[in-house]
Amino acid sequence: MADRTPPLDIDALRALVESGEIDTVVLAFPDMQGRLQGKRFAARFFLDEVVAHGTEGCNYLLAVDTEMNTVGGYEMSSWERGYGDFAMLPDLTTLRRVPWNEGTAMLVADLGWEDGAPVVAAPRQILRRQLDRLAELGLTAQVGTELEFIVFRDTYEQAWNADYRGLTPANQYNIDYSVLGTGRIEPLLRRIRNEMAGAGLTVESAKGECNPGQHEIVFRYDEALVTCDQHAIYKTGAKEIASQEGVSLTFMAKYNEREGNSCHIHLSLADEEGRNVMPGDGPGGMSALMRHFLAGQLAALRDFSLLYAPNINSYKRFQPGSFAPTAVAWGHDNRTCALRVVGHGRSLRFENRLPGGDVNPHLAVAGLVAAGLYGVEQHLELPDACAGNAYTSEYEHVPTTLREAAELWENSPIAKAAFGDEVVAHYRNMARVELDAYDAAVTDWELRRSFERL
Repeated sequence: MADRTPPLDIDALRALVESGEIDTVVLAFPDMQGRLQGKRFAARFFLDEVVAHGTEGCNYLLAVDTEMNTVGGYEMSSWERGYGDFAMLPDLTTLRRVPWNEGTAMLVADLGWEDGAPVVAAPRQILRRQLDRLAELGLTAQVGTELEFIVFRDTYEQAWNADYRGLTPANQYNIDYSVLGTGRIEPLLRRIRNEMAGAGLTVESAKGECNPGQHEIVFRYDEALVTCDQHAIYKTGAKEIASQEGVSLTFMAKYNEREGNSCHIHLSLADEEGRNVMPGDGPGGMSALMRHFLAGQLAALRDFSLLYAPNINSYKRFQPGSFAPTAVAWGHDNRTCALRVVGHGRSLRFENRLPGGDVNPHLAVAGLVAAGLYGVEQHLELPDACAGNAYTSEYEHVPTTLREAAELWENSPIAKAAFGDEVVAHYRNMARVELDAYDAAVTDWELRRSFERL
């Protein structure tokens, strides 16, 4: 099990502030899209006031679209309710230095209402609730996420001004596992790896991927909440470091018609002594608990797709032969399946291959835990593994659009039982907002096909 020592404790922060090494503290929380939202504080004010009392943030931060527009349909936050505040409460176990911003430390906040009640639709709280359910069985979830991104030689400002067309990828061809390919941008990759390590993340490796300019940096697994917080910090930090280096990178699920950016999520379960409880004497070397847990993943996969693929663009990854899954199937080390069982003995785990780089990790892992608990509670039997090509086999298909996924989510008794009506309605509205905006947009595809020829 990974070391649970916090990256930075409050006494060490006080000493760093006193010496002048730290002058700024960022307090932030993951929003619906998985982005960090919050404030930068003068470090002394943070220590004197915010540590004990927290701070406030407008509750519209969990009721806006990707472009930060206020939108209707949310129960918790609206013009009718006056767009008040919720409390941002520092989680001191997440305190860390931020090497890519001089003199800066940061930590993650939990959200609460004035009466002290948690904000149940906040992604971090949604995950906490599922982890608490798991803890009642004496179990913890160990999670690792594998994020891919594409690097461009253009700055973010240049990309914006070009309407994201004609950008220059950092590599011109497929560099999957190519040491030469990663060497072409090693200064950027090295900065990201080393500065994430300085922020308390444990870096494992970096490798090239298939799409021109595409790369992946992998971090060691950890307890679920820790991994998800670090995932959000890494995405923000990688973009900030890229900007400082005069380049840009994107985690969007499908930038172009080539390979998309995936975010495979690995999960295993540990008992109170930290032992992996997934291996056993059953078929495939799996315990009965793992078989039920994995069966729950299959049973809830379509219903929970909104948590794994939350955006319109997410569904464009799911193409046959693309290494992105299309079949609701599982297999042993089979990359054509949505669920892949890997490892042996103490390393035995499963991988959900549905999420893309745009995923909100807190919501996705909450979905994995909730699905697994459903399988355990219902004693679901695991069907036979797919031993061949799942793309061409007769399995149920993962949803092909956000609209389909949102309808499955909204009408899912599994989702309502696990997450509650408020959470289901909140994220159904998030999907509605995106669909309404997309349906009203006139795209480049329409202009190219219609301007002259129709």
